[in-house]
Amino acid sequence: MCNTHVTPPNHRLTAHDQEHKYWSRRSFLQALGIAGSGSLMLGSNVLTASAPSPLTAAIAGAEGDGILILIRLSGGNDGLSTVIPIEQYDTYANARPNIYIPESKVLKLTDSYGIPSYMQALQGLWGEGQFKAVHGVGYENQSLSHFTGSDIYANTDLTTTGFSGLNTGWMGRHFENLYPDYLINPPAAPAAIQIGNFGNLVFQGEETNYAFVTSNINQLEEIAESGVQYSLDAQLFGDCMYGDQLRFLRGVANTTYEYAGIIHQAYERGQNQVEYQDNGFARQLALLARLIKGNLGTRVYMISMGGFDTHGNQPLVHERLMTNLSVAVRDFYEDLTFTQQDDKVLSMTFSEFGRRIFENGSNGTDHGKAAPTLFFGSGLNGSAFVGEHPSLADPNGRGNLEYTMDFRDLYATVLAEWLCVPIPLVEQHLLGHAYNPVNLGFNCSGVEFPDIAYNDEPFTPPTTPGDNPNTPPPGDPLLDAIVHRPFYPTDSNPHIHVELPFTAHVDITLFNILGQKVATLYNEMMFEGQLDLNIRDRVPHHLATGKYIYRIEVQDRRLAKSIMVA
Repeated sequence: MCNTHVTPPNHRLTAHDQEHKYWSRRSFLQALGIAGSGSLMLGSNVLTASAPSPLTAAIAGAEGDGILILIRLSGGNDGLSTVIPIEQYDTYANARPNIYIPESKVLKLTDSYGIPSYMQALQGLWGEGQFKAVHGVGYENQSLSHFTGSDIYANTDLTTTGFSGLNTGWMGRHFENLYPDYLINPPAAPAAIQIGNFGNLVFQGEETNYAFVTSNINQLEEIAESGVQYSLDAQLFGDCMYGDQLRFLRGVANTTYEYAGIIHQAYERGQNQVEYQDNGFARQLALLARLIKGNLGTRVYMISMGGFDTHGNQPLVHERLMTNLSVAVRDFYEDLTFTQQDDKVLSMTFSEFGRRIFENGSNGTDHGKAAPTLFFGSGLNGSAFVGEHPSLADPNGRGNLEYTMDFRDLYATVLAEWLCVPIPLVEQHLLGHAYNPVNLGFNCSGVEFPDIAYNDEPFTPPTTPGDNPNTPPPGDPLLDAIVHRPFYPTDSNPHIHVELPFTAHVDITLFNILGQKVATLYNEMMFEGQLDLNIRDRVPHHLATGKYIYRIEVQDRRLAKSIMVA
């Protein structure tokens, strides 16, 4: 061993610390291939050169071509700091006198629900129909344990307790059915890619883990850039015991693990056309965007963001985390619009549990139950709050929100309606859970969805004297009748598409991100119908690469949206 860590003799582990200790211990064993299947390759398997199997060809020709990104919010995300129930605001604020989000800092997306203003980067996605939040996601007798809760969300086995539970995951069982000869004839591209390999069974099957797993974004970036799994730099080993043997094993892994080269090729083909923030989560999404745009062929990814175990100092911690998430998700989907792949990628968050209604004595919240699940992507075909929000006025004896949406129904919907897995197989993968889909805006199977509550009416602010008449509230019938969107045809020049249901004078102006006018793109009468504008053709001088805002003015109404110029 090169390094050891010794716990100080006087250090006393709390029950909460003890759980983390066991969680990390099991994860470490899994990473070494000692617990369950796997290998000495960060929880994945040493594979020989890949050749497409008949099943690979079958899925390539299948009706569904959607890509799924699972976003793990590790630690237990606080749902009431993510989706704020405006109709229950007084109860919410009274339960959290020191940590509630002031009403002035609630971005109201509908009359009933809002998000914190620090998540305002998602407002554009909401306006473009690319954001849904599902209320009260959980399950019966929900575990408040990080370890057990994580396993249940991965294996969908509600009988899981402590270290006892099914050792396969819902996605692992899907891939096991899809690739029955995976170990001897793996698919041409990784079935799944997972960043962060600790304590999760999502892609675990009976015989193997079906994900290409790296422990962190640094490692996957190195693989993508270099095309090798491990560095063989002798300086990394120094005088470490068994250093020569470890270097040899790494060399064998690099020569046999063909997926590293395939990932590298996709990375070279794809390009990021949006500047992402410099944090771990943004880097994960930036790399995924590049691999997707490089047509890697992988259809399922899982990324992680830690830090959600907010027992103390929650306001500052949660603001930082959700700001980073919101900005990165916005940038990710904006990046994908350049290759018109944004409608092929669905993202969903999950966390092992929510948090309690009442604050604790450390300006935080303790382990709770139900919490919202967030979905992003053009494939949602509309923004909405979905389902019934749990009542804050009637919590259980420990101050927990009871679930109103079984998480397995969301998994089933994603499998059958987005990834187009046959319904009987979906029920099998979810351990016999009856198929009860949720209408999230996509429908591969063609089944009729049961009725469910939706809240998608835009927030209408009260009118007061002095309001700017040129800035009408959301929900204006005239604005709703005008369709406009940016698009990027094969010539890579950005275009604006406008559909007008009546004849009117239309003024379209381009601004830079500082709000300075760059050019007038259109200023004349437009008849009822459609209009496509090539921005570069309309700007008489050189237009620098970057982000711009275009504003459409019709009569006394104005609409605006961002657009990227490459």
